[in-house]
Amino acid sequence: MSKNGVAKRYALALFDLAKENNLYAQFDSELAEVKKVFLNNKELDVVLSNPKVRKDSKKQIVREAFASASTFIVNSLQLLIDRHRQGIVVDMIDEYKALSNEALNVADAKVYSVRALTDAEQAQLSAVFAAKVGKSSLNISNIVDPSLIGGLKIRIGNRIFDGSVSGKLERLGRQLTTNR
Repeated sequence: MSKNGVAKRYALALFDLAKENNLYAQFDSELAEVKKVFLNNKELDVVLSNPKVRKDSKKQIVREAFASASTFIVNSLQLLIDRHRQGIVVDMIDEYKALSNEALNVADAKVYSVRALTDAEQAQLSAVFAAKVGKSSLNISNIVDPSLIGGLKIRIGNRIFDGSVSGKLERLGRQLTTNR
């Protein structure tokens, strides 16, 4: 089975636990932190994938590193270590997030802007663009990009809404060159 398929199975099991215990929000936030730790600390991945390090030591590292996380999350990570699947943690979290978003009718959106958006602006964008993509709300991550000159560029899944000045200039330039 592919790495992604295995990650999906573990994510589905974790999702079922969240569903049974109504812990969607808690799991979402805890798994986001776990993902940050795994992405920002390559040494952790090296230690967990090292065959010379005993499983008990690896589990102890996970227990200590994620002591504030729920027992469901810690036990899932330890299960991955038992099964020599610690390399799929980030993929599993991504799959879980997709399942959670689908269940809650939410989508992730990247909003590129010239300056950081306020909470009110993010809420307004969420309301307007969630309706456009058929979701109840959006999880917005704001990325500051001064090259946009002005306006916004929003990416929701594989859809892009480009209302930036640089995007408009680019489209205008293309239109002028094709109409010669």
